[in-house]
Amino acid sequence: NVATNAGGLRLLRYGSLHGTVLGLETVLPDGTVLDNMSTLRKDNTGYDLKQLFIGSEGTLGIITGVSMLTPKRAKSTNVALVGLESFEKVQETFHMAKDMLSEILSAFEFWDHKAAGLVRAHHGVGHKDPLTSQYPFYVLVETQGSDREHDMAKLNGFLEKLLESSIVDDGVIKSLWSLRELIPEACSKAGAVYKYDVSIPVPKLYTLVEDMRERLAAVGLLGQQVEEVIGYGHVGDGNLHLNITATSYDSKVTQAIEPYVYEWTAKHAGSISAEHGLGLMKAEKIGYSKSPSMIHLMRQIKQLIDPHGIMNPYKYFPSTHHHHHQQQ
Repeated sequence: NVATNAGGLRLLRYGSLHGTVLGLETVLPDGTVLDNMSTLRKDNTGYDLKQLFIGSEGTLGIITGVSMLTPKRAKSTNVALVGLESFEKVQETFHMAKDMLSEILSAFEFWDHKAAGLVRAHHGVGHKDPLTSQYPFYVLVETQGSDREHDMAKLNGFLEKLLESSIVDDGVIKSLWSLRELIPEACSKAGAVYKYDVSIPVPKLYTLVEDMRERLAAVGLLGQQVEEVIGYGHVGDGNLHLNITATSYDSKVTQAIEPYVYEWTAKHAGSISAEHGLGLMKAEKIGYSKSPSMIHLMRQIKQLIDPHGIMNPYKYFPSTHHHHHQQQ
C-alpha cells in the first residue's frame, strides 16, 4: 500500500499516506539499507527522502519497514444516506457538510442511479434501497468523533437543513456502507468491466461520466456491446471511479474509451491515477498527468538510485520509442 500510495474511503478525514507515514526502511537496488525509521512528527533537516519511495511502486527500492501515525478509533460513528436530483446538488451537499460537520466529517461518497441499479440487480436480497424513492444520485455521509450526542446533534442539524431528518443506528450503518462497497462487485457480475480511477476537480467530476456515455452512444456502442457507464467515488478528494460494463472485452470498445478518457482527464487538469499508482498497464500514459520536465527529473532520480534499471523496469517510464504522447 505504501509503495502505491493507496488511498481509502476516509482520506477526507485522515489524509493520504504521504501525511501519515513518519518513517521508512528501504532496501536500495545496490543492497544498501536506507534507515529512515523516524517517529518524529516534525523534522525539517534536509530532503524528506521517504516521500520519494511512497508511491514509487518499487521502481526505486523495496520498502521493508514503515513507521506510521495511526489515529485512535473513533468512539462515535454515524451514517446518513440522502438521495439527490443532480450532481450540482451533490456538490452543494458536500459544501454544506464541510461547513456544518467540519472536523467530524470522515467520508462523503457518491454514486449514480446506474450503480445503485447494478447493486439491486446483483445483490437484491437483503440490500433493499433504504430510501422510499429512487434518485439520480446518492450520497453517503459519515461522521466520526468522540462525543456521540454532540456528533448526532451536528448530523441532525445538517440533515434538517437538507430537508431530510433521519438518524441511523449501528445496524443500519453496515447496510448503508455495503450499498457503496458492493458497487465494484456488482459491476464485475454484470460482465466485462473497463475500470478507470481518476482525479478530477470536483465541479467536473461527473462530467466525464456524462461525456463518456454520449461518446459511446454516438459511435453506436452504448446499448449494444456496452451496457452501462457508471460513476461513483470520493467527492472529498475528487476521486472518480469510472466503470464501463460490456458484454465482453472488445478492441472496438477499448479504442472508443482510450485514449479519450486520458485526454479528457488531462484537458480538465486531472490525474489518470488517483488511488493505486500507474502499474504496468498505464506506464505509457504518464505523459497525460506529468509534464515533460517532471518526467525528465523523475528519470534522472531513477537513473541515480537505480543505474542498472533492475527495479520494476517496466513501470512509470515508457520505453523510448513510446515516449511521445500528445498532451491536449
